Amino acid sequence: MTGVVLAHDAHWPRAGDWPAWQPGERADAIIVGVPSWRTSLSPTRAHETPAAVRDALRRYSADALLTPSGIPLVVRDAGDIADPDAVGDGTGEEAAIARIAELAAACDLVIVLGGDNAATVPAALGVWGDRVGAAGLVTLDAHHDLRDGVSNGSPVRRLLEAGLDGARATQLGIEPLANSRFYAERAAQHRISVVTRAELAHSSIPAETAAALDRAASTGGPVHVDLDLDVCDRAVAPGCPASVPGGISALELRRAARVAGAHHAVRGIDLTELDASADAADGRTVRLAALCVLEALAGLASRREHPDAASPRGAPS
Repeated sequence: MTGVVLAHDAHWPRAGDWPAWQPGERADAIIVGVPSWRTSLSPTRAHETPAAVRDALRRYSADALLTPSGIPLVVRDAGDIADPDAVGDGTGEEAAIARIAELAAACDLVIVLGGDNAATVPAALGVWGDRVGAAGLVTLDAHHDLRDGVSNGSPVRRLLEAGLDGARATQLGIEPLANSRFYAERAAQHRISVVTRAELAHSSIPAETAAALDRAASTGGPVHVDLDLDVCDRAVAPGCPASVPGGISALELRRAARVAGAHHAVRGIDLTELDASADAADGRTVRLAALCVLEALAGLASRREHPDAASPRGAPS
């Protein structure tokens, strides 16, 4: 997709190309890349994905990013954080957490462009800050991500060890045939709510997402949402190494992203497990990720009930 010349129309404003965030500046939302890939369980070039998603954003309109009163959201782009796994002693991840915490203090919603699922650890810990004990987590993912060690298969386990209460964590879209009984039992031991792909097929993803977010926010703490694109059917997410046939649809993921953006307690959303270099020739997975960014922003815009609420605020909601 890179290098394609897109038509210009003054009456059709394109998304993306948001101004760079400047320290001390307030915004409604800040985009940031976390190009994690080194500890992935499968070969990946997921560090190339943030740039690809930014490029794909230009294919879509920014007109949906208006508050009910018609005022545009203030969106900024903080660029990419250095790969948190590049330094093996953990200091890279600590720096990523600190950077995301800085961004979270300056906006209502941080949107993290991964990277593999290892990006979820600094993304969540950064937006939670010192409120991990009251925080909540919602994942849309085919996998439990409760493995031992440090990899893209361990972020949920690592967040539990950092202080997340499993009773305020929900996993939507789990595919039992892509997991094991051991990790399903580990999820149950930690009181994580699990809704399988088969169960979602008989329910409403927007409703399930909203209910999960309410559980996550039950103590008034900040909520982080992990949108792992391999929860989607492999036909729509070929750029995800672990996506499976029979996952959720592209539209269902987009709807979940909008519900997450609209929820008052959601302070962070990440998009992970996408290797842009492995995508189909038409870039369908990268384009889906870009649309999820815009759905989340449109959801954020819908939070604004009064005209003066659309301008940058002095404190996060």
